[in-house]
Amino acid sequence: MPDDSNDGDDHPGGPTPTELDDAPKVSCSRCDREWDLGYELDELGVGNQAIEQFALDHKRHTGHFPDDVATWFAECRRCPEGSEHLARHAAERWAKIHARHTRHSVAIEHAVDDETTVVEPEDAQ
Repeated sequence: MPDDSNDGDDHPGGPTPTELDDAPKVSCSRCDREWDLGYELDELGVGNQAIEQFALDHKRHTGHFPDDVATWFAECRRCPEGSEHLARHAAERWAKIHARHTRHSVAIEHAVDDETTVVEPEDAQ
C-alpha cells in the first residue's frame, strides 16, 4: 500500500538532494587563506575563467598571485618596463607591442621553466 503521508519529502523517491559544492578552491600561503570560487561562478558569471579572474583580482588587491599560479613575464632588456600575464599569448602581445614602439628587445619567461624567448624589434614589425 502506498504511503500518502506528508513528511516533508517533496521529491518522489527520496529526500531533497544536497547541492554539491564542487566550486574550485584557491589558496594563498602568503595570506594564509583559502577561497571557494562560488562567487566568481555564481555572481560574476565568469565560468571556466573563474580561477584566472580570481588570480588577477587577488594580484590587483594584494600585490601577489595566489599559490600555484604560474605567470608569463615579459621584461624589456633595455628599459625598466615589464608586464606579467597568466597566458603566454598576452605576454607575447605585450612584448611585440613594446618592441615595435620602442625598438627594444623583450625577454619572455615562464615561472615553471627556464626557457626564455626573446622578441626583437624587427620581429614585431
